[in-house]
Amino acid sequence: MTASTPDRIRTDVLSTRLWDAVREGDEYAAADVVLPAVDAGLNAESALLDVIAPVQEKVGVEWAANRISVAQEHTATAINDRVVAALAYRASARIRPRRGRVTVACAEGEWHALPARLLAETLRLRGWQVDFLGAHVPVPNLIDHLYRRRPDVVALSSSIPTRLPAAHNTITACQAAGVPVMVGGAAFGPGGRYATRLRADGWAPEGRTAALRLGEIVARAHVPPAAREPLDDLPHLADQEYTLVARNANRLVAAVLATLPDRFPAMADYSDRQHRHTAEELAYVTECLGAALYLDDSDLFTRLVAWTADILTARGVPAHSLDPALDLLTEQLKDFPRAVALLRDGRDALRGVPSARP
Repeated sequence: MTASTPDRIRTDVLSTRLWDAVREGDEYAAADVVLPAVDAGLNAESALLDVIAPVQEKVGVEWAANRISVAQEHTATAINDRVVAALAYRASARIRPRRGRVTVACAEGEWHALPARLLAETLRLRGWQVDFLGAHVPVPNLIDHLYRRRPDVVALSSSIPTRLPAAHNTITACQAAGVPVMVGGAAFGPGGRYATRLRADGWAPEGRTAALRLGEIVARAHVPPAAREPLDDLPHLADQEYTLVARNANRLVAAVLATLPDRFPAMADYSDRQHRHTAEELAYVTECLGAALYLDDSDLFTRLVAWTADILTARGVPAHSLDPALDLLTEQLKDFPRAVALLRDGRDALRGVPSARP
């Protein structure tokens, strides 16, 4: 509960009630949790960041644990988005812009737009003039928008690490257009480590910090960097491993799936659902390998392999089925030394063996 929240309004209680409503798919009940609380004195920012945001985070956790379906996850997210929209139209949430202009967008290929939406509404409450572009914004469209609207800063959101190469492209293009970029979202790693590596102008872990750091970025005199290519920031990309793996990802997945039953005979007894989950997670692991190659970061790959193992376990697919899949990927990529090293680290992580790599 924030200091400005009336004592009679507990945000943790509201979040519990909102979770019950979105889990049941009851849009009206969800609105009846948040809007009357705001009318009773809960400030709108707290409603966004202390009530709705924790519920949305729980939606992701419950999906990962297989306690709610994909359809329920989509329904809950849509309801939360509708509640945010209803809140934005309350008279008490309409703040006259008195600060700079910010464009809030998701990286290309990033479809989780609600975190960015929560930030956009938080910034409006703090007096920013906000252009919210939503999910999956292709770079050419974003740059066209920057030239037309001339924002002071871009706030770029990404939740999925496999979108980091696209995020890097976005950051570089925006900066070349003369607009600094602050990033946020789980994709950028613990402490925002990948934000630094991708040369973003700033990073924030959540909405309140983002609002403060955006102000700091705008207050600084921004000098557009010299035009640069990904190789200028990440010289290891010269070996072309990332490019070749990303370009051939579908072929790699198909080849592994074709031979995996021979290495893991238990697949013969899989249900159609287990086969589907195996294919989906193998495709994701291959995307993760591409992102780790792009950043040359073993920790990124091992963390995502461990997360994928948890996802499979929750869906009745043995996590150790990943081990022969990683072996088969290694065989497919035997001529790619960085990929082979990353896959070895992934197998070691699954087996609980500490990596020998620095």
